[in-house]
Amino acid sequence: MAGNSFGEIFRITTFGESHGSAIGVVIDGCPAGLEIDMDFLQRELDRRKPGQSAITTQRKESDIFKILSGVYEGMTIGSPIAIIIPNEDAKPEDYDQLKTAFRPSHADYTYQEKYGIRDHRGGGRSSARETAARVVSGAIAKLLLRKHNVIIQAYVSAIGELSVSKSYQELDLSNTETNIVRCPDTAIAEQMIALIQDTRAKGDTLGGTISCVVKGCPVGLGEPVFDKLHADLGKAMLSINAVKGFEYGSGFGGTKLKGSEHNDTFSHDKDGKVITTTNHSGGIQGGISNGMDIYFNVAFKPVATIIQDQQTVDNSGNDITLHGKGRHDPCVVPRAVPIVEAMAALVLADHLLRSKVAKL
Repeated sequence: MAGNSFGEIFRITTFGESHGSAIGVVIDGCPAGLEIDMDFLQRELDRRKPGQSAITTQRKESDIFKILSGVYEGMTIGSPIAIIIPNEDAKPEDYDQLKTAFRPSHADYTYQEKYGIRDHRGGGRSSARETAARVVSGAIAKLLLRKHNVIIQAYVSAIGELSVSKSYQELDLSNTETNIVRCPDTAIAEQMIALIQDTRAKGDTLGGTISCVVKGCPVGLGEPVFDKLHADLGKAMLSINAVKGFEYGSGFGGTKLKGSEHNDTFSHDKDGKVITTTNHSGGIQGGISNGMDIYFNVAFKPVATIIQDQQTVDNSGNDITLHGKGRHDPCVVPRAVPIVEAMAALVLADHLLRSKVAKL
């Protein structure tokens, strides 16, 4: 199986399955001399872990990580950083009915056809359990970015038909972690929580949108022609389980504007720094960061496992009825906020190291 690695210089390779003994990651290319804040890494994992609230899956995983190499006396030493996260609450028996059945809108059928074998326990390698490895490696990338005053903040901006009408500039993003749905608009957050709970009670699921903003990104990150910064961000986001769309800057809404309305004209701030008067470009022009805020939206589909009868087929070609069971999120979007941040951090850390501003 190919495709388990991401990045050019700051490069990660994740491993493990949903109900195996552990998941983990090897990080290569992290510079020596970076102080590792273990508590910060754990807090990032805690934001993603299952069982954290009444609107998430009730699988209980502490997600306590262990660093096996690459860090000595709290500092990176330049060698590969290996991290494992044990699976503590695996219940493979919950998936016995899936040994031969293909769940609608899951990876069961495509994995079986591609590889001729699959781990049916919670989706195996295709499970979002793998994203814990991305989050812990993304936390290290965040520590590197902090050295260059780059801050990444993501939040839930839509669940189903409910959405935040304000732009990120109008919101107090410090409110994001004050509620279980991770929406900084507290009034809308309460409505989102109620909607998720009601949908869960009906055995159904919801999708939504996560918005993300990057502040303090230096000018010059991104490599034309095929490694444009927004192209790599798009790939990173689309590699996350359940993601169906990515837009940055003005996105699809920008198609409704004329060039005279959409162009970001240049000026200077009070310190003489070149800025743009508007930011329809989303902080990226010609595939290269221009120093303005980078902002983008990521669309997540409704969770594919629903606690209802669905028509499907088995691996013998029989038509069957499948009833979902086990522990699943009614909406993955709140838990995906740290995943979006982690993938953005991995892209930016990699491009930072590829640029001439990479020294610690």
